[in-house]
Amino acid sequence: MRTRSLVGLLFVATHSVASPNFKDFPASAYAGRAAAVQLTDAKSRDYASALRAAAKGKPNFAGHFVLATWGCGASCVMGAAIDAKTGVIAWLPFTVCCWNMDVNTPLEYRRDSRLLIVHGSRDEQGPGGDTHYYAFDGQRFAPLTELRP
Repeated sequence: MRTRSLVGLLFVATHSVASPNFKDFPASAYAGRAAAVQLTDAKSRDYASALRAAAKGKPNFAGHFVLATWGCGASCVMGAAIDAKTGVIAWLPFTVCCWNMDVNTPLEYRRDSRLLIVHGSRDEQGPGGDTHYYAFDGQRFAPLTELRP
């Protein structure tokens, strides 16, 4: 009996994947004045209205960024992180769709963290029930582990 318990515990320990936590990716808050949005490429100019409107808000992601999102079709979201200090834009490298109905929003993020949690299908590829994790370095979103429920 004891051997079975140890084997079961060993299986759980070696096959469990811990989800990244917001606290593991800390970011310092910024309370300064927001810079003008830098519309340096065609994509930025195409979405200038949405970016400028979002940049008027207070930072809500990774310390000094405003994570701006807007719809891109039925159950589809796209967006970008706008640096409140410089106005530089870092685009999400995908759109998100098809998230589960029990999820309030396909993107989870916090002002005090560089972690972005994405629920759903990226670029309409794969099952919608997936969860994806990204660490933001101020310029790009680097994928972390990917877990399925």
